[in-house]
Amino acid sequence: MDTQVLIVGAGPTGLTLAVDLARRGVDFRLVDRARGPSTASRGEELPPRAIEVLHDLGVVLADGRSCVRLRGHDGGGGPAGWDMDEDCRPTPYASTVIIPGFRVEQGLRDRLGELGGRVEYGVAVTDYDQDGQGVTAVVGGEPTRAAYLVGCDGARSYVREHLGVGFAGGTREDQRLVVGGGRDRQRIGRSDIVAWGAARMPCYRATVRMVDRYRVGRVFLAGDAAHVHSPAGGSGMDTGIQDAYNLGWKLGAVLTGAGGELLDTYQAERLPIASWPPAVSNGQDPRAHRPGQRDDGTSRPGPDYRGGPLAGVGERAGDHAPDAPCALPDGTPARISDLLRGPEFTVVGVEADDAVAYVRDAHPYVRAHTVVDDEGHIAAAYGASAGTLLLVRPDGYLGAVTPDPAEVVAYLDRVLG
Repeated sequence: MDTQVLIVGAGPTGLTLAVDLARRGVDFRLVDRARGPSTASRGEELPPRAIEVLHDLGVVLADGRSCVRLRGHDGGGGPAGWDMDEDCRPTPYASTVIIPGFRVEQGLRDRLGELGGRVEYGVAVTDYDQDGQGVTAVVGGEPTRAAYLVGCDGARSYVREHLGVGFAGGTREDQRLVVGGGRDRQRIGRSDIVAWGAARMPCYRATVRMVDRYRVGRVFLAGDAAHVHSPAGGSGMDTGIQDAYNLGWKLGAVLTGAGGELLDTYQAERLPIASWPPAVSNGQDPRAHRPGQRDDGTSRPGPDYRGGPLAGVGERAGDHAPDAPCALPDGTPARISDLLRGPEFTVVGVEADDAVAYVRDAHPYVRAHTVVDDEGHIAAAYGASAGTLLLVRPDGYLGAVTPDPAEVVAYLDRVLG
């Protein structure tokens, strides 16, 4: 193989995947047909989950402005508003940040450079085919062999079109506007609505499209190559970053010995999540039909993978691991979010030294911590009492919540081999 993973497209999704693979020691090439980095701001909202991912990857971003509210209609013609972050409070980042997309890309490129990686600009993929052992692609006019190919090349993705995957959807007729500060009535064509400061972005019609498959053999789709929708709320950049974060650890695991079936879980987990923002773009209330909503209508904190192929033991298995203050055994203050940073699986034992040692002996590469729930925050966030083990995946989701270390080991054996 010339490389293990060929990534096509160096926007936020492709860069996130490259950084994640680089910190895992996976060999990759990241190519983009553009002659250089984009200076356009295709999106300016970075939600808490995406900020959490970038922080874990070691990406440093320029300061942005916090807090986003959306305005729409309540179904009866009247105005309605909601906080895009109302379901994201258990994360260490409480608010969406307004920051131009090109600055996010710059932060990712800087981090990639620190890890020894780079973007090959002005290099196009013009053909590829695959077999049972890998993908052969024409990259910059030269044949290249890779174990896997990931198309992160945007809404007009060559990788997707060549793969023959459908991209159903269309463009909505109603016009939308993203506003900041300053008064502007005329641009939205309504005399009964006052918009403030639309100088940075014109009116637009939201394009809403989705693939029906994220994977065909050894070729994967991520980001706008798989789903496009309104830029409002930052869901496009966020969903693409989360796609890459989900796929990165699975590629790394399979390339170091895990079973190839682990890669099937990428589509199973991400396709339902990615279908939510397009539904919102089509006019649905974002609080309705969101992945992670209970049958009784109450919401868990954000989309989750409950009931998915990697959900393990415990009622909360598959949930995003919430943040919670705690303490180390010596009394040092700590936070769950800080203990989880890094590319490995993490087991956190709540006053469970022996159980943590049992897991560490079976899987030495798993990071392990023992904590004390001195103020009850872990019990409130996880429903976990003393003696409980929290197994957290590299992408921040719970694999298991159980007092039995044998169940944790069995989960790791099943997922990683």
